[in-house]
Amino acid sequence: MDKLFGLDKPAHDEDLVLLRTFHDDVSVNMAEEVLADEGILFVKKDRGSGGAVRLITGYSMYGTDILVAPDDLEKANGLMESLFDVDSIAEDGEDAQ
Repeated sequence: MDKLFGLDKPAHDEDLVLLRTFHDDVSVNMAEEVLADEGILFVKKDRGSGGAVRLITGYSMYGTDILVAPDDLEKANGLMESLFDVDSIAEDGEDAQ
C-alpha cells in the first residue's frame, strides 16, 4: 500500500519468520487465539507506520504481520490453513445439508 516510502514491507526479526500478514482485526484476533491455544509463541507487528495509524484511527490499513519461531512455522501454517481455508468450509457446509 505504501510503495512510495517503502513502508509496505513485512516486519523483520532475526530470530522469527513471517507466518502471515492480515488486513483486518478479526482475522488477527482469530489467528492469535488459535496460536495461543496451541502454545505457539508469536509476535504481532503492524507494517510500516501502521502502529501510528492504528493509534489515530483505530485500525491499520497497512496490515499486521504475525511472526513465529522457525521451528513452529510448519505447525502454525497448518493451523492457519485449516482456520482460513474457504474451500474446506464450503465443502463442510455442503455435506451438512
